[in-house]
Amino acid sequence: MSDTRPTVLWLRRDLRLSDHPALCAVIGAGGPVIPLFIHDETVAALGAAPEWRLGLALKQLGKTLEETGSRLILRRGNALEVLRDLVRETGAGAVHWTRLYDQDAITRDKAVKAGLTGDGIDAVSHPGHLLFEPWTVQTKDGGYYKVYSPMWRAVKDRDVPAPVPAPDKLPSPDTWPPGDDLGDWAMGAAMRRGADICAPYQQVGEAKAQDRLAWFTTESIDRYKTRRDLPGVDGTSNLSENLALGEISAAQCWHAGLRALHEGAAGAEQWLKELVWREFAYHLLYHTPHILTHNWREQWNAFPWNEDGQASEVVAWKQGRTGIPFVDAAMRQMYVTGRMHNRARMIVASYLTKHLMSHWRVGQAWFDDCLTDWDIASNALGWQWAAGSGPDAAPYFRIFNPETQLEKFDPKGQYAKAWIAEGRTQPSNTALSYFNAIPRSWDLSPDDAYPSPVVGLSEGRDRALSAYQARSF
Repeated sequence: MSDTRPTVLWLRRDLRLSDHPALCAVIGAGGPVIPLFIHDETVAALGAAPEWRLGLALKQLGKTLEETGSRLILRRGNALEVLRDLVRETGAGAVHWTRLYDQDAITRDKAVKAGLTGDGIDAVSHPGHLLFEPWTVQTKDGGYYKVYSPMWRAVKDRDVPAPVPAPDKLPSPDTWPPGDDLGDWAMGAAMRRGADICAPYQQVGEAKAQDRLAWFTTESIDRYKTRRDLPGVDGTSNLSENLALGEISAAQCWHAGLRALHEGAAGAEQWLKELVWREFAYHLLYHTPHILTHNWREQWNAFPWNEDGQASEVVAWKQGRTGIPFVDAAMRQMYVTGRMHNRARMIVASYLTKHLMSHWRVGQAWFDDCLTDWDIASNALGWQWAAGSGPDAAPYFRIFNPETQLEKFDPKGQYAKAWIAEGRTQPSNTALSYFNAIPRSWDLSPDDAYPSPVVGLSEGRDRALSAYQARSF
């Protein structure tokens, strides 16, 4: 039986209209739909780049909703208070949303559900951010997976519901409630001049995400397994920013990858494995929430990492001035594009935590601030895996050598040339853009000499190995 009262669709990291279980449920209720985004404490806590990129996504989603005869209502404040106000103003009978899996979001959502239910309002959460809800993926003993490979084997043949197309129209209320102006939120303020440099590299919104997925799965996925580790070529899907904000669903990616696999694309299975690696990150986030803030393996708690984020070596790492080309190129790519190649992420994380003996939380926090494709689970897992404190069977001796890694994966030097200007007579535009993206306070110029290594690679490796071997893991 349909309900003619409005339903609030509380949007968070599900900024799309297609393959959206919560939206489907809301439309199915039969009444008007009020799409809402709340700028609450979780948004206020975002770093500069993630907040700016979220602002771009909201602007685009607002335009998309207008094309369906709807609109995006923006409000700022405590989520439960904002929702209660909107329910009172509109006479809404229900609020629906897509689940998130970090502890802060879970705590907030439980409070919202309890409060609204106590008010007599239906409060309903839905899947949609992941392929599989974390509690539905279990070992034979009924526990959670602590190692990726067996989890992959457990889920690779599971059914994933087919994606649902976007509705042509959303039923609207006779009178729209007022909302904030997105510009008043100043979501790009902390990016300062870096926003203009970074903007051309963003593929904002659902339509661009779908175009990229279609191109990748028809033109590039066949070579993905051999090209995904080459930072100097466009060999990956580049959909991380869209997945992070839900501008495309994991299910849409999964089914496109399956089609490519069935059509014989050689790299399709590897890409599907990467989608499950994302699932693994959320699996661990849900079951072991301390992965965000503490060593996943408790035996690492006594390890003598340096936690000074302002130490001179760490500052050099942040600035892309370590004297190690692979590390520096990767950091500069991040400042210009908002993203970093996945192989490069492993190298810069290994270098910081092992050669420089700095705590993974220092790097995690820096990426939290600088990545436009920031994802809470993937960032935490990536840093803990690289540092050795995370879910890895034999972590201590895996110390990447950035020089040999660059020789192996960038033998023609394309990556370093693209992002490092110092010492070159005709530096690339991308390399020069770095100097326009970084804070002026760094006082760096392409005319500066390229630095000598802040820590020798052999010296850093030996120091790390000595520290590891002095402790029993």
